[in-house]
Amino acid sequence: MAKPTVYGSPLSTYVRATRLTLAEKGVDYDHVDVGVLDGECRQAAHSVRNPFGKVPAFEHDGVMMYETSAITRYIDQAFDGPSLTPSAARDQARMNQIIGIHDSHGYNAVIAGTVAYFFFPDFIGGQDDARLAEGKAMSATCLSEYERLMGDDPYLAGENMSLADLYIVPPYFYLSLTPVADELLGPREKLRAWWDRISARESVGATEPQLG
Repeated sequence: MAKPTVYGSPLSTYVRATRLTLAEKGVDYDHVDVGVLDGECRQAAHSVRNPFGKVPAFEHDGVMMYETSAITRYIDQAFDGPSLTPSAARDQARMNQIIGIHDSHGYNAVIAGTVAYFFFPDFIGGQDDARLAEGKAMSATCLSEYERLMGDDPYLAGENMSLADLYIVPPYFYLSLTPVADELLGPREKLRAWWDRISARESVGATEPQLG
């Protein structure tokens, strides 16, 4: 089977979620860096991969695709290795719900609304305190929902790790580095235990972005 290619910056949370999925499936792949902060992802060379100017894009067996939820599900189905989709319908629903929460609310709150304020302010047009407050509030709601949906299980969608966990690792990592980490993550004992568990995995260390 042909080696897949991931296009996108290693700083991107969605690129990292894709790379985490490949790593957990034991898939060898090529990675082509496409800058986000410098706008490379919106240039013509990348627009043929994703007309919306986002990352990642993913190529395999001559087929190009985008949207991380589609890419990661494809990887899980197309390649050998441990399944990253729960077998029980209830747990599949939890996985899909957590991914949907992040796509609809979590990314804008955690990354664009909170993390970027401290680390990438130029990317969002400067430090806006009102936007930070909104980002923190919505981040807290998302984190509360992840913890509620997790219940007493060791992973976000059940007894075993799933795509939901790989989706949330990258934004959680960035959030843990911010000055508001204690405020947002400190009270969430179950999520902190989850992080201790999953951050010890080889795939998480291998894909950690180099922030200089």
